[in-house]
Amino acid sequence: ERSQSVNKVETGVRIKHIPSGIAVKCTQERSQSMNKALAMTRLKAQLLAIAQEQRLESIRAIRGDVVEASWGAQIRNYVMQPYKMVKDARTGFETSDVDGVLDGGEALGDFVGSWLRWRREKEEEERAEK
Repeated sequence: ERSQSVNKVETGVRIKHIPSGIAVKCTQERSQSMNKALAMTRLKAQLLAIAQEQRLESIRAIRGDVVEASWGAQIRNYVMQPYKMVKDARTGFETSDVDGVLDGGEALGDFVGSWLRWRREKEEEERAEK
């Protein structure tokens, strides 16, 4: 009976990305350098997937809720005939200076100020509920 001795070299590679704590192990190839290259590729793919997910979350946070533009979903109503009036549907603030609002002047600043006060009140109510 003849036996063969197998001279096996350990070629497995384990790479850890210290900032994120992600570890990748690769023992697929026979060469250590090929395993290292494959492990790096896998690690980069995982880090890229995490970065893309974080980017999508930040975009969602910036974008906020998607509101359908339909009747009754308006933020502001502009009436120019037979009388002039601009009314913010959320805050109830209104003015007859339609031209000032459309020109982006001080009248528009009044709307922004009323919205900021309304939002602060809404946040305080939410905190009080918790």
